[in-house]
Amino acid sequence: MSWQTYVDDHLMCEIEGNHLSAAAIIGHDGSVWAQSSTFPQCKPEEITGIMNDFAEPGSLAPTGLYLGGTKYMVIQGEPGAVIRGKKGPGGVTVKKTSQALIIGLVIISSIRVSNYLVKQHYKVLRVMGNMLGTKSLVLWK
Repeated sequence: MSWQTYVDDHLMCEIEGNHLSAAAIIGHDGSVWAQSSTFPQCKPEEITGIMNDFAEPGSLAPTGLYLGGTKYMVIQGEPGAVIRGKKGPGGVTVKKTSQALIIGLVIISSIRVSNYLVKQHYKVLRVMGNMLGTKSLVLWK
């Protein structure tokens, strides 16, 4: 199996209704082994910064993690093994292997967030209506 097949069939697949927005496998030297079509173009200094954080955990915290020119706030990961970053409702996870970095991005648009919140609101209203024995709280389906 090629690395591209691994990205396409395993990293970009849907699991329990969720999926990554973009994914890549990048060598420690910054060479791209495989990537989804939506993965951003990374700068060499971004990969160097990530590799430095694996060597010296916490070094990205003051400046943030940059990937494809986008800044992510570094959140708790696993020192030396996993780096996590957050930007709005989305984020990035970087897993270090012996030879490569496996990177997954989740980019959630405001429309997707709105649609999710509307669905959750509808579920709450439906449950409340059932609890009260009335359907008057169900405003839409």
